[in-house]
Amino acid sequence: MAVVKRLCSAILLLGVLSVLTYGLLAAAPGGPEHVLLGGRPSTPETRAAIREQYHLDDPFPVRYARWLGDAVRGDFGTSIYSREPVTAVLAERLPVTAALAGYALTLTVVVGVPAGLAAAMRRGGALDQGITLTSLVALSVPPFALSILLLYGFAVTLGWFPVFGAGDTPLERLTHLTLPAIALATAQAAIVVRQMRAAALDLAAQDFLTFARARGLPRRRVWISYALRNAALPVLTVGGLLLAANLTGSVFVEQAFGLHGLGALLIGAVGQKDIPVVQALVLLGGAIVIAVNLLIDLAYVAVDPRVRRRA
Repeated sequence: MAVVKRLCSAILLLGVLSVLTYGLLAAAPGGPEHVLLGGRPSTPETRAAIREQYHLDDPFPVRYARWLGDAVRGDFGTSIYSREPVTAVLAERLPVTAALAGYALTLTVVVGVPAGLAAAMRRGGALDQGITLTSLVALSVPPFALSILLLYGFAVTLGWFPVFGAGDTPLERLTHLTLPAIALATAQAAIVVRQMRAAALDLAAQDFLTFARARGLPRRRVWISYALRNAALPVLTVGGLLLAANLTGSVFVEQAFGLHGLGALLIGAVGQKDIPVVQALVLLGGAIVIAVNLLIDLAYVAVDPRVRRRA
């Protein structure tokens, strides 16, 4: 029942998002006729033909209902700039962004969770202070600025990695996406470190950890076997939100490394006033955020028996 309620809420939220997106873009200055004609001279008949083709003279509810009916069937129209179906354009760009988001999240978890747990185990020590200071420095560096530094240091100066592009084969793609993934994951790993450290320290005074230490269990086993799983819930939340952010907000990193993903597509579509592409991207971003939040709730049920019993 709870899952059904969440699904209904997600559908309602997507509907509100689609109305806002369509309405704001419809109210924005300019239209398909300006994009298609550019600076060329035109006659009133030509502009009227374009407006009739895109149904721009119809009332707003009629236009929105027509667009929503097509969108539900997976048809988001045709790109005004490239004259290709919007779904084909998104399908071409999505794999690059998805690979970058997954790679960055993997680096974030692999580095952030052990580092945060190690800092909690050595609270107040040199290791804890070093990890905390490093995470603060990592948080203060914007991903775009870090992208420039990585490009200059490891791609241009040392030549260890390619300068731009996503590659063709799986091995080339791994090599091309390493620096962008590091640029995305650096600040995110710092967030996970701080979240993991705080969650582990909150558990340090819990009775079950006290009993485990009283039984004479090694410190490593106490923290890894007992504390790690119980500290996973806040990390799951942060990890899901970071995944959604990578899928929808890696615009500057993609621009810096010349990756033809969804972020670069959004920048180009906004600059070209390609309204169908912008509408589809905004709706896709909202669907990704809602889906990730739903998956986080399901992961809570799988990880925490208390949540499972309440469900």
